[in-house]
Amino acid sequence: MSDDSFIREVDDELRHDQAKQLWDRYGNWVIAAAVAIVVATGGYRGWEYYSKSVAAKSGDRFMQAIQLSDDGSHDKAIKILNELVNDGSGQYPALAKLRIASELATRGDIALAIENYDQIAADNSFVESFRLIARLRAGLLAVDANDLDDVTSRLQALAGAGLPFRHSAREGLGLANFKAGKFLEARKWFDAIANDADAGSNLRSRANIMLDLLAGKGISKEKAGT
Repeated sequence: MSDDSFIREVDDELRHDQAKQLWDRYGNWVIAAAVAIVVATGGYRGWEYYSKSVAAKSGDRFMQAIQLSDDGSHDKAIKILNELVNDGSGQYPALAKLRIASELATRGDIALAIENYDQIAADNSFVESFRLIARLRAGLLAVDANDLDDVTSRLQALAGAGLPFRHSAREGLGLANFKAGKFLEARKWFDAIANDADAGSNLRSRANIMLDLLAGKGISKEKAGT
């Protein structure tokens, strides 16, 4: 046997002995760590499956309520939605609350619908987008139900340049002012919609119809100062 071969064998034996000593000392810890990783991974997968399953069931119930509403069964829809508020998963309780307010409005309970929307808008546990939608919906319902001051207090803060719901808020303010006989102010809001390139085509069409009505009353763009 050559010296090199002998040295390699000795080296291999030393490595083997060191590995055996390390395993004797730490082997149980390695096994425990491996088991912990497997258990944790299995637990996470199990929880992930459970969460998705619960969310899917909440989604099915929410869609069931929508179908009942479409069929005209608003009371039955509200019953399911109230159950979702109490035991739904994820964002479904918040969606259910928004839909309940919508159902109340469809049923003709405008004051109660506005009250429900106001509760959502004031609830910091809801995501900001849901709270903004609730404020907008309450303000739009108030156009026909409440006075101009109330509508203005609800919608004006949502109507500023660059805000996500400004177009709908401006339309509500324009209609409320038109209803109150404040035609010059109404013209300003409808002009703001018509001149905003980001406003949807349907919304701009409605704004232009209102501008034509105002023009028929002698409220021109020049007179309004816009």
